Formats: sequence, C-alpha cells, structure tokens
Amino acid sequence: MAVSSGSRLRGWPALNPGLLVASPQMRDSNFDHSVVLLVSHGPDGSLGVVVNRETQQRMVDVVSGLAVKSGLPPTNASRPALWGGPVEPGTGFVLWRGSGPEGWSLGAYSLSQSRDRLRALVAAGDDFWLCLGYAGWGPGQLERELTEGSWIALEEGVEQVLGAPVHERYDAALRLLGVDPRILWMTPVDE
Repeated sequence: MAVSSGSRLRGWPALNPGLLVASPQMRDSNFDHSVVLLVSHGPDGSLGVVVNRETQQRMVDVVSGLAVKSGLPPTNASRPALWGGPVEPGTGFVLWRGSGPEGWSLGAYSLSQSRDRLRALVAAGDDFWLCLGYAGWGPGQLERELTEGSWIALEEGVEQVLGAPVHERYDAALRLLGVDPRILWMTPVDE
C-alpha cells in the first residue's frame, strides 16, 4: 500500500509521510523525546513507527525467531531492534534505504511489514532496521494532540533524521526546526 496524499491538518504541514517530534513537554511517557515516522494519516486514524528508541532485542535474534535464515552483516546482527511503538509489540516493520512495491515509500526510505522484504534484505546483506510495534491514533486523536502541543510536525527531513545515529535522531529533528531543545516550550493552540 503506497502513501497517498492523505488529509491535511488545518494549520499544519501535510503529514503523509512525515515526522512527528515529541515536544519536550510530552505528557505520555511512551513517547517522551520520541521521533515518529508517520506513514499514514486520514479520517480513520494515523499510523507510524518510533525511529529513535532501541529495544533490548538484537536484530539477529528477531530475524532468527521469524525463521528467516540469518546471514546478517555484523553491523545489522549486533544492532538492537527499534521500539516502533506501544501498539501490537509483536508486529514488525522493516525500514530500509531503497524502494519496493509494498508498504510505504518515504523518499529514499521505505517501510514494510513484508516478511519477503525482510528475507530479501537479509539475503542481499543490505542495511536496515527492524521496528517492533507501532504508534497508532484513532480518528481525530492526532489532531487533538497537535493542538495540545504534544507533537511538532515536520513534512521534510526524513532522510536527514534517519541518516543520523538512532540516539541522535531526536536532536537531529529539532535542529531541522532551528531550535535548541533546552529552550523549546510548546503551548496549546487556541482555535
């Protein structure tokens, strides 16, 4: 399924695809200092994966647990899987630099739930990340959270943020805004 133009939130940039950066005042401990790669937003809700939090699980263990022959390069084998979000933690997404016919296209990157894609990336020795779980919002929920000042929406910068080391992605996203995270304070939008 490809990313459509999606709906446009009034007063915010287009969000499909894009980044959601947790404001420093984020009240939900699940998303404190998180960067979410938002791949789907529409009237039925929104879906994305957190791209800057590591799990305790190594990718080699996850891949072998999925009955995929693990010929992972050492950099991928020792890399932790990413915590994609609190929804369905047993669900996996593969994020890689490149494109494919399935999933979501994000400029130079793609995201897919396809086990065949995972097998192909492993077989080719390509670099990728596994995201376990996802972030989901019901109809109107993301709009409310943006209005409350919980998130900062970025429609550009996916490549710069994903190109940064995982532990530096939050600061990389804030740098795209030209702000210092120590002085950023979000206030709710009055409509």
